[in-house]
Amino acid sequence: MTAPQHDTSAETPAPVSVADVPAKAIEGRSPGRIAWMRLKRDKVALTGGVVVILLILVAVFAPLIVGLLGHDPNEFHEDMIDPDLGTPLGSFGGISSDFLLGVEPTNGRDVFSRIVYGARISLVVAFLAAFVSVVLGSLLGALAGFLGGWVDAVISRVMDLLLAFPQLLFTIALVSVVPNSLWGFEGSGVRMGVLIVVIGFFGWPYIGRIVRGQTISLREREYVEAARSLGAGRGYILIKELLPNLIAPILVYSTLIIPTNILTEAALSFLGAGVKPPTASWGKMLSDAVPIYQDDPMYMVVPGITIFITVLAFNLFGDGLRDALDPKGS
Repeated sequence: MTAPQHDTSAETPAPVSVADVPAKAIEGRSPGRIAWMRLKRDKVALTGGVVVILLILVAVFAPLIVGLLGHDPNEFHEDMIDPDLGTPLGSFGGISSDFLLGVEPTNGRDVFSRIVYGARISLVVAFLAAFVSVVLGSLLGALAGFLGGWVDAVISRVMDLLLAFPQLLFTIALVSVVPNSLWGFEGSGVRMGVLIVVIGFFGWPYIGRIVRGQTISLREREYVEAARSLGAGRGYILIKELLPNLIAPILVYSTLIIPTNILTEAALSFLGAGVKPPTASWGKMLSDAVPIYQDDPMYMVVPGITIFITVLAFNLFGDGLRDALDPKGS
C-alpha cells in the first residue's frame, strides 16, 4: 500500500523580502541633547542644579517670600531681645514660628528675611560680574589665541599684570573714595556697581587664558584649514568656526566663576567694602556676628551655612556640566 502524499508547500513560509520590512527611522541627536543625557545620569550635579534654581527663585521672589513667611528685613523687634543680656529670647537665636531663623542680637531684625534679601545682593553681583568676565575673557582670549603675534603678546602681558594685581586691596581703596551718589545710583546701588565692575574686570584673565589655550589648539584643525582654503576671512572663521567650539568651556567656566564671585562679595562685605547698611548682605551678617558669636552662635551659623550651600551647589553643578560637555577631559 502506498503512503499518502502530503502537500508540504502550504507548510513552508513564504520568503520575506527586505524591502517589505518597515524601516525604523534613525533619529539624530544634537550635541546639546547628548550632553543633557549625560548630565541626567549625574544625580549629584542635578541636585546642585536644583539648589541653584531654588536660590535664583528665592532671590527673584524675595518680597513675596518675606511677605508670607517673614517680616521687613529692616524692622526692629526689640521685644524679642533680652534687655539684660542683649541676646534673643528663647533658644537657638530666638527661632520660632514667627521667626523661622531667629532674630539678630541687640536689634531683633528677622534673620530669615535678611538671608532671603541677602541672596539678591550676592547673586546679582556674582552673575553680573561673571557676565563682564566672560564677555571680556572670551573676546580677548579668542583674539589672542587666533591672531597670535604681537596681539597675543600684548593681551597675555595684560592678563599677567591683572592676575598679579592686589584686587582685594584695590577694591577696598576704591570703595572708600567712591561718592554716595554716582550716575543716578545712590548708597548700596553705587557700591554694587563698583563691586560688579571691579570683580568682573579683574576676573576676565582667568577665563581669557582658558579660551586662549583652546583657540590655539583649534585654529590648526582641519575644518579651519578647509574654511581658510575656501577664502573665508578671519572674522568668519573666528565667529562661525571657532566660537561654536568654545561654547562648552566658556559655559563650564561661567558656572565655576559664579561661586568665586559670591565668596569675593561676601569677603568684601565682611571687611566693610560691600553694600551699605542696612542693606542685607551675607558677608555683613557674618561680620556683625563676630563680636557676639559666643553669646549667640546661631547668628553666625545661619549665614555661614547659607554661603556654604550656595557655593557647594554651584561647584557641583559646574563639575557635572563639565563632565557632560567634555567627557574625554574628565
